[in-house]
Amino acid sequence: MSAVEPGTRLADRFRLEDRVSESGGATLWKAIDEILARPVAVHTFSPDFDRESEVVRAARAASRLNDPRLTQVFDAADEDGTAYVVSEWVSGESLLDLLAAGPMEPERGALLVAEAAEALAHAHEAGLAHLDLVPARLVWTAGSTVKLLGVAVDAAILGRTADSPEAAEQADAEGLGRLLYAALTGHWPGEEDCGLPAAPLDDDQPCTPRQVTAGVPGYLDTIACRILGIRRGLTPLRTPAEVAEALAEVPRPVPAPAAAVPPSVELRSEGTDTLGVRQVLAPLPPPRRNPGLFSRFLVTLVVVLVMAVVGVGAWTLGKSLGTETPGATPSAPSSSAGEPPKTVTVTPSSASGFDPLGDGEERNELAPNAIDGSYGTDWHTESYGSAKFGGLKKGVGLLVDLGKEVPVRRVTVDFGDVPGGAAELKVGNSPEPEALTTAAGSKQAMGKVAFDLPGTTRGRYLLIWFTELPPYQNRYRGMVLDMEIVATQE
Repeated sequence: MSAVEPGTRLADRFRLEDRVSESGGATLWKAIDEILARPVAVHTFSPDFDRESEVVRAARAASRLNDPRLTQVFDAADEDGTAYVVSEWVSGESLLDLLAAGPMEPERGALLVAEAAEALAHAHEAGLAHLDLVPARLVWTAGSTVKLLGVAVDAAILGRTADSPEAAEQADAEGLGRLLYAALTGHWPGEEDCGLPAAPLDDDQPCTPRQVTAGVPGYLDTIACRILGIRRGLTPLRTPAEVAEALAEVPRPVPAPAAAVPPSVELRSEGTDTLGVRQVLAPLPPPRRNPGLFSRFLVTLVVVLVMAVVGVGAWTLGKSLGTETPGATPSAPSSSAGEPPKTVTVTPSSASGFDPLGDGEERNELAPNAIDGSYGTDWHTESYGSAKFGGLKKGVGLLVDLGKEVPVRRVTVDFGDVPGGAAELKVGNSPEPEALTTAAGSKQAMGKVAFDLPGTTRGRYLLIWFTELPPYQNRYRGMVLDMEIVATQE
């Protein structure tokens, strides 16, 4: 039991009010700082707890960290037989709470982990580690910010150490990977009981996030696998700094995660956490207005005006050429002009999305929509944080199988009506990207774009390759509504 009781005052300033949790001889209290009139979190320790000095030293070291995403330590002392640590009281929802109803929206969950990774990288620069990264330690606060609880202090309370700074970095990188896996799937890939169901296994390894939960973006699946070593052949991420760099393109800020109860309801965390929080849910900020409709109207208006000007010019030129000039001799038809080659429309046999990273797929389930002859359906890429894929890759695309080698004459692709993208057409006889040759390109992948080829370009496979993505709902995403493929008749 704790050696102190509610009402106890520490340092003539901190009045203990509510006992939140007890574990291993450490007790967490909600207390009041009577000088500043604010709630604080206070750890006290039972008489048989034998690591008070280690905890106090860790807390004092953590107090020198100035990253706002890390719990701020206000005071730590071991005096007159009573040791205590005073830190900020964090209100919000932990990742464990957010996952109570299942996996989060992938990039919202990844945002939490990205912020934690950056904060932990700063802590490791100061020689401090966490070593107890579980979903209850990562909080989305009532102020719509991210807080990582217990850096250095949790490890000291639990008696956890690492053999070297490199080992500590790797342990925290793996902890971040488990948090990311949990956010993407709602399952926990570690051995400890953290309140989530265990991750399903495949050959004694956790299944990849995309195997567990549909809709996980390929790049997030790859990052989680790189951290946790789930798939062979991927470059591992061994430090929080490397994890932070890999997640740097996750868009931020984002709206607060959806609340499961009204914002006025207060929740108390239960269990054996070394640092609990009283949690008040953050309301969702008002949605951003989507400028897409107005932009599309402007683009349509400009296109109509350009077409009108071109049409009038063509009519005027035709009328001028059609008027006979006195004394002029009508020209004879050119005898050298041959008949244009006959063409046929080619119906593709299949299509698939292609991503050069991870498992090689990019919204593969939507690929048939691009060749079904309907403009009411589409294939589109994942949504990215920048037009250049966040620097993660050079492009993504739609791979089309024509069923046999043909002399491709023209490929017309409908990219939708949003300006800003760029695309190339690659052709070849192998579906491997290295075997495909760039045959044509367009710096404006908008509307119907015709890629004209000389007719001597032969191939069975076409790759519509996005090198730049147009904007989509404050992010970036490419689209193919439909396509028409014309070949020279043989």
